[in-house]
Order: sequence, then structure tokens, then C-alpha cells
Amino acid sequence: MKLYYMPGACSLGIHVLLEEIGKPYDLHKIDGAAREQYGPDFTKINPKSKVPTLTRDDGSALTEFPAIAVWLARKNPEAGLMPADADNEARALEAMDYAVSTMHMQGFSRMFRPVNYAPTEADHDKVKARGKEIMENGLALMDKALEGKEYIAGKFSVADAALFYVEFWAAGRMKMPLPKNVAAHYERMKARPAVKRVLEQEGLAAAA
Repeated sequence: MKLYYMPGACSLGIHVLLEEIGKPYDLHKIDGAAREQYGPDFTKINPKSKVPTLTRDDGSALTEFPAIAVWLARKNPEAGLMPADADNEARALEAMDYAVSTMHMQGFSRMFRPVNYAPTEADHDKVKARGKEIMENGLALMDKALEGKEYIAGKFSVADAALFYVEFWAAGRMKMPLPKNVAAHYERMKARPAVKRVLEQEGLAAAA
């Protein structure tokens, strides 16, 4: 397997899952500043021009965080990345989807790329403010979901890897305060050996 990633991007969560699994894999860093994701070498692999992208041993590529995370969990059941019971599996999938599709794609997307939502620069601050509001609401919902628990579905799962990367963006990059349970989850995640290795490998240890 090979993970195509950008340091600190949403691929961070998939990188964590690969380390949790503990099987051999390769890493290929995509240079976002050089717009490598739009170059012919990468678009042959993933015409969507984004990370995470995972190429499998048969040469085929998987894209989109939830699809990659679920595939890794199903192919490596011994790693315990997905709850065994239906209720907790549903909660893990629910939280993962919310972190990716709402907190990331609606919240942080507005904060990082306001031009995609308002071509007029005068409106960019309003777009960013709306993105921050979405993100803060998301953190509050995740805080409630974590009440009395160490991890979203009780034990570590794919949901925690997804929540971790948005926590990293919020606390590590944007210096946003995290609510109590989310802050404890973030610290708990950073203490995991797999996460420590990933942060070192991506050159992010100091930023976290």
C-alpha cells in the first residue's frame, strides 16, 4: 500500500490508521505549494487531485477519507478500527461523516478558502466567520458525544482518526479553544504511539 498525503491535511487521519494497523506501507508526499496534485503523474492515480489517496497492492486507488478508513478497518479486523456491534459502528460512522463532511468541508473549507464561496473579497470575512461558526458548533456536538467516554464509540475507531485531524486544524493551526471533552480527546490522541509517529513523520510534532 502507498498513502499519498500532504503534511497536516485530512490525510493525517488515514496516516494514523495505517500506523495503528502496523503493517508495511509506503508514503508519498504531495507538494501542495507546487500544486503537484494537479500534475499528470498524480492525476493518473487520482483525477480528483486531492488527498488522501491510497494505492493498494493490486495497483488500484481508493479515494475519499470515509471509503479508505472503512476499507482499512474491514481488511484489518484485528486492529479493531471499527466497533463490532451495530450501534457503536453506526456511531463511529456518524461521527466520521460529520467530521469530514460538515466540520471539514463546510466549516474549515470556508475558513481556509473563502474565495470558493464568495468571489468578492469584501465578503470573505463573512464567509470565514460562518465557517468558524460551523466548526464551533461541530466541536460542541462532538464534545457532547464524548461525554463520559475516552473515544467516540467507546474504544478507538476510525471516527477518532477523523476527529483528530479537525482537532489538529482547530487547536494546532487556528489556535481555537477546544471544549473540555474534545480537548481531552485531542490530548489522548496525541499520546497514542501511532499518532506520535505520524506527527514526527509529517514534521508536525511541534505544531500539535
